[in-house]
Amino acid sequence: MKKLLLIATIFTTLLACSTRKQVEKSINSGNYDKAISDALDKLETNKSKKSKEDYILMLHDAYYKAVDRDLNNIKFLKKDNNPEYHQKIYETYISLNSRQESIKPFMPLQINSKTVNFKFNDYGDDILDTRNKTSDYLYEKGIALIDSDSKATIREAYNTFSYIESINPNYEKTREFIEEAHFRGTNYVIVNIENQTNQIIPSRLEDDLLNFNTYGLNQFWTVYHASQDPNLEYDYAMTLQLKRINISPEQIKEREILRERDIVDGWKYKLDGKGNVMKDSLGNDIKIDKIIRVKARFSEFTQLKSTQVIGSVVYVDLKSNQLVDTFSIDSEFVFNNIYAAFRGDKRALTKEDLNLLNNRRIPFPTNEQMVYDTGEDLKLKLKKIINSYRPRN
Repeated sequence: MKKLLLIATIFTTLLACSTRKQVEKSINSGNYDKAISDALDKLETNKSKKSKEDYILMLHDAYYKAVDRDLNNIKFLKKDNNPEYHQKIYETYISLNSRQESIKPFMPLQINSKTVNFKFNDYGDDILDTRNKTSDYLYEKGIALIDSDSKATIREAYNTFSYIESINPNYEKTREFIEEAHFRGTNYVIVNIENQTNQIIPSRLEDDLLNFNTYGLNQFWTVYHASQDPNLEYDYAMTLQLKRINISPEQIKEREILRERDIVDGWKYKLDGKGNVMKDSLGNDIKIDKIIRVKARFSEFTQLKSTQVIGSVVYVDLKSNQLVDTFSIDSEFVFNNIYAAFRGDKRALTKEDLNLLNNRRIPFPTNEQMVYDTGEDLKLKLKKIINSYRPRN
């Protein structure tokens, strides 16, 4: 027990030394906010302990160095008088305020019963002033960006207006511009199926493949439509070309196995070499298990039928009427049913054999049903293509 306590003490001491060195390293490398965060983590419990005083000193040092650095950066950026820097100045004020707010809950902090002084500033007016300047500048920038025919540029406008909304909610017409930028920056894709197989495709399979609500798609800048919206100008067409359907003949494969095993079938008297019944030490007749060999012919039947659908997914740029990408796609569905029968002694069969005896032969699915059942795998592969592909802007 004493040995474990010693090991635990040594481990705790080493861990504390490691954390202390880590905070010092962060300060020396100019990563002041990391040093502040690590120091605060150590002060969350027992901040009055003597062992925590080093962290208070390092927190104090890191805080003032961080504040001094940020205020000097703001002073420098303001001198340039470049509106491009409004956002940087605003975010630096936010950082200054957030930093001191993270420290306030730990106040007061003391060393040798003396309170360590932390000066906190009121950045409220500065934050509001630079927020408004940032919003004004980015608003004009966003308007210039959204007045473009390039979807990439329009998406940049979306990001610009979204940032304004995050710092200054409902600023002028920001929300209207966000909706407009999202609408105009989105690629709209019309999807259809071409049956090139010379075979009838079940209509419910086409409906399932074109029901994009079941795909779980999550693409912010791409929308797929199975039915054309006359009010939309589509950017791309995606065509699922079904080229060949292979359906195997119905097959029943039989496998016959001879099962043999020795089992206990009652009992008999144990006899000596002369054919007399043997006795135990109490004079009782000795009985032993009667072992017999049982046999059965076990027949296993496997019903098999498979379907393969082969095709391609083709993307066409409707603006230029050019083919932009083609993906091969194929899907397979296998109907497989196993059942069994036997002749002979059932006791010779294995547990697995007995389970198969519960199965029965069932009707083979129709060709139409087989093609439809292939669709579930086809949907998964089509979804994978849609999720991995991003139409060019």
